[in-house]
Amino acid sequence: MSILRHKLKRKIKKTRRKVSRDLFTEFESYLRNECHLAENSVMAYRGDLLRFQAWLKGRPLKSLNIRQLGGYVATLKKQKLAPSSIARNIVSLKVFFRFLQLENVITKNVAELLGSQKLWQRIPHVMTIGMVEKLLDAPCKKDTYPIRDKALLELLYATGCRASEVSDLTLGNLHLESAYCLYQGKGGKQRLVPLAPRAIQTLQEYLTTERPMLVECAGSFESARVILSRRGRPLRREAIWEMVKKYAARIGAPPDISPHSLRHSFATHMLAGGADLRQVQELLGHASIATTQIYTHVDQTRLKKIHKEFHPRA
Repeated sequence: MSILRHKLKRKIKKTRRKVSRDLFTEFESYLRNECHLAENSVMAYRGDLLRFQAWLKGRPLKSLNIRQLGGYVATLKKQKLAPSSIARNIVSLKVFFRFLQLENVITKNVAELLGSQKLWQRIPHVMTIGMVEKLLDAPCKKDTYPIRDKALLELLYATGCRASEVSDLTLGNLHLESAYCLYQGKGGKQRLVPLAPRAIQTLQEYLTTERPMLVECAGSFESARVILSRRGRPLRREAIWEMVKKYAARIGAPPDISPHSLRHSFATHMLAGGADLRQVQELLGHASIATTQIYTHVDQTRLKKIHKEFHPRA
């Protein structure tokens, strides 16, 4: 009986050894539930780590050294990834290894020794005020829902919001009578953004004309989102990008124009008009003012004006 019990214990121990933790899934849960990252950020980390997991080919994480991780970065370069993508992959790796350290999976974090890619700071593409006006007026009667499209474009430029933020905007967070809306930004952070009269007028027209029609298309499905698709569902972030691209092409704008171009233009035009950098930071929802400072390099007209006004030799 004791021999049988001993064999049973050995079998249980072997079974336990075979059970391995899915650290990549645990990491995803950690980002979502403990770090409270936005879903898009979680998916970005997931994509980077799926690439890393494929490179690992089942090798244990504990056995990796800095030379091997350096080899992984070299592999990313061979795959001709953009420098910005390589930099993001390195950051994802560092955060993942920090998580492994917190979970006592590893004792020494070798990923911390990986050098970050030094990137040239890319100046964002900014549209002129004239080009923005043309884009906002691009939707016309030949389009299926021109008022909705115009309301969407007005929201993007009037508030400097991200495509994901305008997609997630609900009726409860849109306060036209008080001229502001409440956005849910990255990491679940909320911020109040004022609405310009023109944007309010277009949104009011959309809410009373085309939105009820879109709601009918949804049938029994009810959505509290402001901007709806032709089926009455929330308009996806990807669809917003496609829409901006369509209207940008219609007015002959550069092909790299995107919803983010309207955000860049909003920030640059605000600073050119005399807005304080801290105020623009708050409106954009940037965690660090260093992120907002890039817009001070974009429009040189304000600097030239100040130089001409105050420099004795100007």
